[in-house]
Amino acid sequence: MEMQLEQTERGVWVFVEHRKGEIAGVVLELLNEGRRLAKQLGEPLACILLGSSVVHLSSDLMEYGADEVYVADVPEFDTYRDDLYADALEYLIETYRPKIVLIGGTSNGRSLAPRVATKLKTGLTADCTEFDLDDEGNLLQTRPAFGGNLMATIRCPKHRPQMATVRPKVFTEAKRETGRAGKEILVELPELNPWMEILEVVDEDAVGPNLAEADIVVAGGRGVGGPENFQLVEELAKALGGAVAASRAVVDAGWINYSHQVGQTGRTVAPKLYVACGISGAIQHLVGMQSAETIVAINQDPDAPIFSIATYGLVGDVKEIIPALIKAIKS
Repeated sequence: MEMQLEQTERGVWVFVEHRKGEIAGVVLELLNEGRRLAKQLGEPLACILLGSSVVHLSSDLMEYGADEVYVADVPEFDTYRDDLYADALEYLIETYRPKIVLIGGTSNGRSLAPRVATKLKTGLTADCTEFDLDDEGNLLQTRPAFGGNLMATIRCPKHRPQMATVRPKVFTEAKRETGRAGKEILVELPELNPWMEILEVVDEDAVGPNLAEADIVVAGGRGVGGPENFQLVEELAKALGGAVAASRAVVDAGWINYSHQVGQTGRTVAPKLYVACGISGAIQHLVGMQSAETIVAINQDPDAPIFSIATYGLVGDVKEIIPALIKAIKS
């Protein structure tokens, strides 16, 4: 069903991603930004909560700024799945007609958003870093383009809803207001018709703290020298109590799995401390970590681009500098 622009659309929606009873951090970021947009429009901020035994999360979402929470709590949603979640979100959008729908740019969100946008025949802007509204109330969606060399601002004036995904760690998380209340709306979905079967859910092996949430991130690049040396990056991360990250070249080479990749085609992080070991600083990597509060770069090439954004730079062989840092930290 194509949703042409009408006067009946109302509100800003945030899709709620959660796991094991916990709301994803990116949802809190979207609630903060969604609150700002909803206030400008003079309309409510709503959350879409799909899952099994998740009704208890409604009050949390309201305390983080939601005016309304649409809840579809069914056993079939026990595990995230593209087919049923997309069908459910499409149905809810067609029924309640929001103006704006914001979805976290996680692996699940990047799969869900385009499915729903295609079903609704509306626009979708991926990996947004900034939002605003024009004089007509259209959402101005800004995102990096051409490897981060320019910023593109996109509008969707003729169709609704206006849909966008946002990478985690781009916006500030909403602050909790204990006792804040809103309206909980329990919705009934039409018959669910799954077209795929989930045989098993396997948790990915983790190396250190969760990368998306870590305050300290230690990343290794091709300049580390080889897979046998990448353990130095892991040891430094462990000594600092941080998460392990990597450049695309390292992931492509098979030194570590994709979940640790930072950059344009990986994750975006904004830790308090980012230590780049043997990373030259290609623009594709910089767009994923340049928002870190403090950046320490270790590279034997004094002209490496990474030094242009580094707070502190160490010129030298990472195989010599990292063990010295670990020793100093432990002592």
